[in-house]
Formats: sequence, structure tokens, C-alpha cells
Amino acid sequence: MLSEEKNKPPEGLRDKLRSQFGMGKPQKNEDTLPPKAHFSIWYLLLAMLFFSYLQPFIFTAKVETIPYSQFKQYIAEGKMITLIIGPENIKGTLTGSPDKQVTTIRVDDPGLVKELDDRKVSYSGQHENKFLIGMFSWIFPLAIFFLIWRFAMKKMGPGMGVMSFSKSKAKIFAESDIKISFADVAGIDEAKEELQEVVEFLSTPEKSQKLGGRIPKGVLLVGPPGTGKTLLARAVAGEAKVPFFSISGSEFVEMFVGVGAARVRDLFSQAAAQAPCIIFIDELDALGKARGMNVMGGHDEREQTLNQLLVEMDGFETNKGVIIMAATNRPEILDPALLRPGRFDRQVLVDRPDINGREAILKIHSKNVVLAPEFDLRKIAARTPGFVGADLANIINEAALLAARNNKETVDPVDFDEAIDRVIAGLQKKNRVMNAQEKEIVAIHESGHAIVAESVDHADPVHKISIIPRGIAALGYTQQQPTEDRYLMTRSELQDRLAILLGGRVAEELVFQEISTGAQNDLQRASDIARSMVTEYGMSDRLGLVSYERPRQAMFMPEGLSPGKNYSETKAAQIDEEIARFVEEAHQRVKKILSKRRDVLNDLARLLSEKESVQGEELRKMLSTATLEAAIILPPS
Repeated sequence: MLSEEKNKPPEGLRDKLRSQFGMGKPQKNEDTLPPKAHFSIWYLLLAMLFFSYLQPFIFTAKVETIPYSQFKQYIAEGKMITLIIGPENIKGTLTGSPDKQVTTIRVDDPGLVKELDDRKVSYSGQHENKFLIGMFSWIFPLAIFFLIWRFAMKKMGPGMGVMSFSKSKAKIFAESDIKISFADVAGIDEAKEELQEVVEFLSTPEKSQKLGGRIPKGVLLVGPPGTGKTLLARAVAGEAKVPFFSISGSEFVEMFVGVGAARVRDLFSQAAAQAPCIIFIDELDALGKARGMNVMGGHDEREQTLNQLLVEMDGFETNKGVIIMAATNRPEILDPALLRPGRFDRQVLVDRPDINGREAILKIHSKNVVLAPEFDLRKIAARTPGFVGADLANIINEAALLAARNNKETVDPVDFDEAIDRVIAGLQKKNRVMNAQEKEIVAIHESGHAIVAESVDHADPVHKISIIPRGIAALGYTQQQPTEDRYLMTRSELQDRLAILLGGRVAEELVFQEISTGAQNDLQRASDIARSMVTEYGMSDRLGLVSYERPRQAMFMPEGLSPGKNYSETKAAQIDEEIARFVEEAHQRVKKILSKRRDVLNDLARLLSEKESVQGEELRKMLSTATLEAAIILPPS
């Protein structure tokens, strides 16, 4: 284990990391800070209890408690001067010392008064102030509890009291509080252009009204999670310099009936008072789910809240200068009434960025990171296809933390390489020890994937092969680096992907004449590709140009349960046969590839067992050497 001094990151990089990731500046010396005064009601309660405890010792004279028999003896001896007879106690003053008082518990003694008269003892009764007793017994404790309740309600803040349930929980950001502009948003240029019109309306509303145009009343931002929908909405408010009301769709609905609708009314009334402004509802699908979708019965409170939102949007005039924006990654489940013209009549797609967008996002997030000289962010963008802005920000963060942990002065490509591996495959499991046989199986498996990937025509080049366990179940992985963003796939490319996925399983068959459970995920993915080729893309010559389409899945969410069939059992059997044929053809093809390059397979697996990680360049050098040697031994006829 490294010492604490060694683990300390360099000063320059540490300050940069603080400024980027919101870690704050180093704290000032506490001696220079003025003392802060804090008041708590608990201090007052403790003082009152302490005062009540000390009251008998401070404000009352010393009184001795004696038995009733001794009290009677004092009377008989004439030592009592005066007596005060109360309902429960008797207090008396002794002769010789006016300050010395005694008390005893009163008992039923009918002859006491006669004896006192005979001994010429002055006595009197004790008057009880029932009002004061009642006040201190009931009113005073109730007053204390009331003060505690008021203090607790004030601490909970607005919107948390019993009478404040109907108040909107929207966070209000003044125009001076929003420091985000379009310059802070990258990778979604088309969405920014769409929203520029909203900014112009909020800044200069007379420009569009002059020609009789009507600005869209509502703008719905649609896209996968992490693409920057909320950031884009705040950037619109920052560009237009208007107040920004931000609330989540789930914050409208409470356990009390009618609260959600009341909060919608309160939100729109506050917005009208602050116009021009922007209302932003995040996760709109929590509130705007289509009515009647739940076969087990709808949630009446949620539907009432949705109805109130529809009514408020209908009664809202665009010339008031209030723009309603919302974000969701599940637009297909929204109520159609929300999406009709006059409500959310403009939908803006905030999609995953392409390679240029990813490079721009990386530049924004790496502004305050000390990068190595001549570091090329374009290469990182090329290695991260399908990554959204949140993923890229996480990569920058992980790379900077890794560099600081290793006491580096700058963040170099090695740190980014490890950060990408962490995000894609998970953390390294350094403490997991595999036995020699399992390690050999994993090395052969990953070598099979890599060799097939470099042998087929339509595949991305291999970037790295590793047998270091990562994540939950990954014992090894083969990482390919795309050369460009792709939006269409041909049949040949899909067949090559099938071959790559089966490379690990076939390599195990050839080397060990045995198979393991390590290919489970590969077989699942290969079966999905083959089934899509047959049932969705019409790539089966036997079944023809027919798509046996599955039920529509969530647009930006992973696929859920297995779809039901919409074809006959005979056709289902033919589909199963075609899927098996595609997979078997890929299986035989991979066998031929790996049988030809059996020596490279063994050499690569041996190298992996020694180094645990091999770069793609080393693999390509091994393949080219083997090809050259084969050409020398067997010259063309």
C-alpha cells in the first residue's frame, strides 16, 4: 500500500480538479473566520429545565420534613409559633429561630385544632390559586409544544407545512442565476437551432407577432437519457435572460387527492406573474402517461393532475411570454392530448452525438483538465460511438482522477484508455484470482474473437484484447474501435458480426474439444442478430421480403419482455429453421478461419496469459507475419 504522502496528487493538477469538479478551494484558516452565531430552540428548553431544577434550592427557604409524631411533640412542648395548614401538608415555624421551618404530611386528626387552641398556637389555612396551577399544569406545556411545532415548521421550509401541500414545488431560478448558455452545449447543433426561435421570441416577442406568427406554446425535448435535455432547457433560459421554473413530473402527485391539480394551478399562476419566463417539466412521462393504459385501473389522482395540466396549457396565451418546455425519454407512452397542436406542438429530438459532436463535448468538459501536450481528443471521440454527453463527462472525470491517483502532472492517453475501459466494462477486479485452466480458457476465447474480427471484411479494427476480469461477469473482453459512425447495416456486415460473436466459442472447441459457459452472452447476442435478420429485415431468401414485425418497443429504452407471435405455427417453425441456418453457417465459417490461423491463435493466447492485455497493433503484426510465412512456404501456383 502506498503511503499517504505518495497518494497526494500534485498541487497544480489538484487545483485544476477542484475547479472543474466543484470540489471548492482549499479552506481558509479557521482563526481568520468570524465566529458564527447559531440559535436553537433546544438551548431554550435546556435552560428552562435547568432553571426548574434549581428553583427549589434558590428561591425557597430551607424546610425540614419531620414525622407527624414529632410534629405533635413540638406542639405539646410549645415549640411551635405559627402553622399553615394546607390540604396535604402542614408547615410550621419553631421558636427561637424564625427562619427554621418544618413540614409534615397532614393526617386525619380531628383533635388537632383543639390542641392548637389550648397551646395558643397561631394557625391559618392555605389558599390555592387554581388558575395559576391550571396555567402551569396545562397552558404552559401547551405553549411550549406550540413553540416547538412552529419552530419545526419553519425549519422544514415553505412547501412542507400541512397547509402548503397545494403550493408548487418548482425551483425558481432568476435570470441572473442562470450562467449556462448555448456555448456550454455541444453535440446537438440541430436541437440548438430549433430552440433559437424560442430564445428570439422571449427576447424580442414583437418580431414574430409583427407578421401574425404564433410561437409554439410548448416544446417537448425527446431523446435518450444523458443527452443534455435539461441542460439545453436551462441554456434557453440563460440565452433569453428570463426566469426559469424547474420541476419534475413526479413532484406534482402526492398522497392527498387534489394536491397535484392544485400545484399545477399554482405553478402556472406563479409563471404568469413572472412572465416572460420558462416552465420546464422534467420526466414528463411520470405525469403525462396516456390515460387508460393501465388495464388494472388508472391512478385517479395522476389523471386529475394531467387533466389540470391540459386545461392550463389550453387557457394559456402565448402572448403572455410563458414558454412551457418538457423532457422525456419515453414519448411513445405520453397521452395524445399532450402532443396535439396548441400544447406540445413542437418536438425537438436531442439525439446521441456523432463523432464531431463527441469531440466538441469532450473539449467543453476538458477545459479545466491539464491534458498532455499534443493530446488528440478526436481519437477519444472515435473510440466512444453511441456515448452521450453524460458518458463523456464521466470519462473525463475518471481519467483526471486516475491521473491524480498516480501522481501525474498531466492527464495522458493511458488514463483515458483506462477510463473508457472502466465505463464500458466496469472496474478491474484485481483481487480475483483465476486458476491456470480458467485463465487459459479465457485467453483462447478472447483470442478467437480478436482473430475473427481481424479476418472478416466488414468489421471494426481490434483496439485491445484483455483477460483482466471487469464488472459483474466479464472475465475478459475484446474491444473494437469504429472508424466512423454507422446508421445502416448490410447483410454482409451482420453476418460478419455473427462470426465475431461465435469466434470465442469455436476457439474453445478447436483447442480443448470442450465448451464452457463463457460464451453465454455471445450466443444470446448472436441469436438476437439472426432473429432480427429473419423476422425484421427480410434477409432470409427462404421467407422472402416479409417482416414479421415485433410489437413496438420503447423508443429510447432497452427492449423489455419477449414479443408475442403474429404468425402461424408453421411459419414460426420456418423462422426457427432460418435462424438456426444463419447461426450454423457462421459457425462453419469461423471454424475455417480459426483452423487456418491455429498457430496465431495459440501464440496470441500465450501472449495474453503472460501480459493479460494486448494491443490491436500487436495482433495485426502477428497476423501479417503469419500470412507472409504462409506465402513463402506455399507460393501461388
